[in-house]
Amino acid sequence: MRLKLMATLMAAMSALLVLAGPAAAQDVATVEDVALVQFNLDVVFFMLAAGLVFWMQAGFSMLETGMTRSKNAANIMMKNMADACFGIIAYFLLGFGLMYGASAGGFIGTDTFALSAGSYSELGLYGGDSFLAADFIFQAVFAATAATIVSGAVAGRMKFSGYLIVTLLMTTLIYPIVGHWKWGGGWLDSLGFYDFAGSTLVHMTGGVAALVIAGILGPRIGKFAKDGKPRAIPGHSMPLATLGMFALFWGWFGFNGGSVLAADGSLVGPVLLTTTLAGCAGGGTAMVYTWLRYGKPDIGMTINGVLAGLVGITAGADQVGAIAALVIGVIAGVLVALAVPAVDRLGIDDAVGAFSVHGVNGAWGTLAVGIWANTGEEGLTGLWHGGGAGLLVDQLIGVVAVSAFVAVCAAALAFALKATNLLRVSEAEEIEGLDIHEHGMYGYPEAALGASAYPGGPVTAPTGEVAVSLPAADARSEEPV
Repeated sequence: MRLKLMATLMAAMSALLVLAGPAAAQDVATVEDVALVQFNLDVVFFMLAAGLVFWMQAGFSMLETGMTRSKNAANIMMKNMADACFGIIAYFLLGFGLMYGASAGGFIGTDTFALSAGSYSELGLYGGDSFLAADFIFQAVFAATAATIVSGAVAGRMKFSGYLIVTLLMTTLIYPIVGHWKWGGGWLDSLGFYDFAGSTLVHMTGGVAALVIAGILGPRIGKFAKDGKPRAIPGHSMPLATLGMFALFWGWFGFNGGSVLAADGSLVGPVLLTTTLAGCAGGGTAMVYTWLRYGKPDIGMTINGVLAGLVGITAGADQVGAIAALVIGVIAGVLVALAVPAVDRLGIDDAVGAFSVHGVNGAWGTLAVGIWANTGEEGLTGLWHGGGAGLLVDQLIGVVAVSAFVAVCAAALAFALKATNLLRVSEAEEIEGLDIHEHGMYGYPEAALGASAYPGGPVTAPTGEVAVSLPAADARSEEPV
């Protein structure tokens, strides 16, 4: 009887195993499918973030145009389009390989030029977290951002041809080399330097290049009085500049959020929290500072304060807490308000405050990681939280090294352009505006020419109403808008 019972039980167990086999295999397949879906969600998130970063080109276009003279509006737009069109192609052909290719001594990459290392669908950077093509797209829009920071600083007097050369050199050599030092596994990465999304590698790189080139280029006509005292040259459209700031703020969600490299709310949420708090704190602080200092809250400085806070948090958005993000933003707002007049006192005409926003606060944000980093990652505990001064020293070394390299490269480039007469337009061209002289078209043609210059003539009202005629071109002021 017992033998029969045991035989029956064994047969039943065998049957269960046979039946369970396909089910278990199906469970394994389901787990693999879930992992594949998650992987592709991460890549899609990565690409959507790249789209937001690319939209920052529109933000910079509006910001720089609004903060400068209307006679140079089309020129500003053309420079930003050139950053996207030529900068991304140049980064594809050469820059990406120098940044992420096999390292030569931790200084520069040596392969993957024009994505030649393999299939575009191969797993690429970041330990296999994405595809090569996806990696390139995300990094290319970062490269274009670094280049376009220079545009606003040199507004109103730089030749378009010279600016194109700056864009090409920024995206093929200057930004890729410093990027390799950290993100390409170079010597700064080995040192322990940390820059989450580019306070130093993107923003300070662009800011330092902007300052050096603007200094060698010289100021706009009328910027400084005979005694050297700086004079304000108001932007022609602060509403447009404000829209540009909000477009940039939106793009920063992709800039910092996308740098998480995963569609993981537990990681992306805190990054966007610190990003938002720092940006708002920077803008609010700059607004209050100018209100107390000058008696009125200044819109231009408030715009730059928001951007300064965003730049400041970019290095450590994933490493600091909410209160630290507020402090970083507040200090950034004060720094930009102090740096803008300080640059003027140096006799350098930075038309939109690019160095004060990106250079000064890129450095500040990078150093702030060494003070407030507190996520428990090995080697990433800041001075404030008992981690000692080691990380802060590493951050300082990175800031100094990148600043020095970029400054030398930018100076050599600017002097070369000056020697070949590719740096600055003539005085007459500057006075009349770069739109017409560099591009053959006004940014606001009806305002510049008058309605009578159009084939259709002046604006007329519907029948039965009084016609409205805009002033002819010769009735306008001789001073270009």
